[in-house]
Amino acid sequence: MPLSGRSLFRRGGFARARACERRGEAGRRRGRTGSRMSSTCHTSAVLVVFMALAVVGAEQSKERSCDVIGDESSESQMERALLKKLEPLSPMRFNVTVEKGKTENYVYQFRVCREVNSTLHDFGGLVQTDRQNGKTTVIGRINETQVFNGSDWIMLIYKGGDSYGRHCSGEKRRAVIMISCKRGVTASSFSIISEEREKEQECFYLFEMDSSVACPAEDSHLSIGSILLITFASLIAVYIIGGFLYQRLVVGAKGMEQFPHFAFWQDLGNLVADGCDFVCRSKPRNAPAAYRGVGDDQLGEESEERDDHLLPM
Repeated sequence: MPLSGRSLFRRGGFARARACERRGEAGRRRGRTGSRMSSTCHTSAVLVVFMALAVVGAEQSKERSCDVIGDESSESQMERALLKKLEPLSPMRFNVTVEKGKTENYVYQFRVCREVNSTLHDFGGLVQTDRQNGKTTVIGRINETQVFNGSDWIMLIYKGGDSYGRHCSGEKRRAVIMISCKRGVTASSFSIISEEREKEQECFYLFEMDSSVACPAEDSHLSIGSILLITFASLIAVYIIGGFLYQRLVVGAKGMEQFPHFAFWQDLGNLVADGCDFVCRSKPRNAPAAYRGVGDDQLGEESEERDDHLLPM
């Protein structure tokens, strides 16, 4: 049977301690050297004790997580993915109180893939506490977990709880937690729906809660036109910024000349006008104009006569 880290340290520490004792005993027979070896052994023993305490503390501080029913090799990729999807909920604790008259007053404590009370080491993931007498009952344990999902929900099942007394043929209790999708909420609305214990077998406690972890990934709502528009705007930005840097740093242009292809864009208006004139006008291009402009040839030569003689002398 494989040994835990604590057992290995314990065996290794005892072995080192016995070796030190043997070396110290042999050294004491030889005289002064024995005292040096004895102090060295004491130092080594103290270090071993500190290391063992550190390992024990680390094992105790590490919380246990869900273990799917069956061998580890039989766990499907879907189950592992769902357990990983539920990890953001593991630090949280959920409580709900149920009162039914004066005879039943219970508090249900639930954690996702963690023990409710890690100091007990009982794997209890969902625990019922009777508020009248303080008795606790484990409804389901995280070391017997089942998990599956639908389009917008995840079903988490803890089996292996404490056995029923007179109900359900004395079988072990089971907790079923339905986690429904609710975007924008990490976790809320934990409540108990019912306890099915009037059957002979397959009894269960049914709980529900809302969480965004059960929601499917949102699909992109961008249309093809939006995607093309974003791509076109990005290309224009790259063209302007890249061309500006090239003109300034490589060509050494200044002022408006830094704009890429400045001469082309400057003449673009004339080019567009010529294109519209070519495409849109229905008259033949060689037809004479319907009007005649005023030219210099129609003004004639300026008269040499002046009216200087009209001016008073």
